[in-house]
Amino acid sequence: MTAGRERRPAGSAPFGFAVGYDPGASVREMTEQIAAAERAGFSLGMFSEAFFTNRDSVSALSTFAASTSTIQLATTQIVRLRSPLLMAQTAATLDEVCGGRLTLVLGAATKRHGERNGLPAQVPPATPPQTLREYLLAVRLLLTGERVRFHGKVVDLDDVGLNWRPVRSGIPLWSAATSRLGLRIAAELADGVLLDGGTSPEYTASAVALLRRYREDAGKSMHGFTVAQLISVSIADSEEQALDAVRWEVASKFRYGLTAASKIAVGEPHVAPGAPERLSEVYRNQGEEALLAAVPDAYVRALTASGTEEQVQARIAAYRRAGAGVPVLRAPTPSQIPRLLNLATRSGWVARPAASVSPGGAA
Repeated sequence: MTAGRERRPAGSAPFGFAVGYDPGASVREMTEQIAAAERAGFSLGMFSEAFFTNRDSVSALSTFAASTSTIQLATTQIVRLRSPLLMAQTAATLDEVCGGRLTLVLGAATKRHGERNGLPAQVPPATPPQTLREYLLAVRLLLTGERVRFHGKVVDLDDVGLNWRPVRSGIPLWSAATSRLGLRIAAELADGVLLDGGTSPEYTASAVALLRRYREDAGKSMHGFTVAQLISVSIADSEEQALDAVRWEVASKFRYGLTAASKIAVGEPHVAPGAPERLSEVYRNQGEEALLAAVPDAYVRALTASGTEEQVQARIAAYRRAGAGVPVLRAPTPSQIPRLLNLATRSGWVARPAASVSPGGAA
């Protein structure tokens, strides 16, 4: 990433700020939050186009682009929900709108994604990982602006291309990954990886070690490969208040057992092996409130950066030591965002701004 580089103090790492996961936040509010993050000195604004189908990433990033000038903009998008050509078309257009500041993060399409979006439940004859692989390859080719021939099990392009030359032929493509296979796909085919939130620094260290091994297996070094890590950050006057505020986000990671089980397989030491299925069963049989009550404080504490400002500072440092090259911070409530942005400047994570960092311009 280049934008914002001059604004970071010597020795600091790039930091990201994430929005889009909270269904209660409007696009206007998120735009103000991303603009505030730019003023605070953050180098990346991340939009999560979540499984819950909250807001559309293309529309949201268009407004972010119009309201910012230096911060890099990134979004997650699930493959299959857009065709490869449409995904490349919108990515190249967004990159043009924001002046070459876009990073596109591709995520695998699960059976649940297909069912929710009215698509066939299966993707014969390929699997979700195969689909992700082919999208990464095909979208990269389409973004060059050249005519493309690509014949895979899922993607079939015959002399197809954009009808204009993108402002950049090399828009960074990251892959979102929670499992060992996802990490391997990212290491082999992407320019970077986005590690999921609701994980501990120990998980991050294990994931980075796997990425390093998979890159070596593919004959590639880690040089130029970005490791970004979503981190759920909850700041309050007491640890108890902070844990309660972010509990909903941690609980969301246990609605479906496979997601949490995949993280255990990567190396998450803080979740008991039987917990993903047990908590998923609570959600299926008793609903959201029961799931919230069933998630123990120990999980919320281990899988987030939560507590007083001093506790949060220590946790962010732990994620960075574990290998999170671009920590992407996400607050659980809108009321916490000004405090998070100000803590970031006071802690030296980002450059101290000359102007206010509060959303909407309030001091």
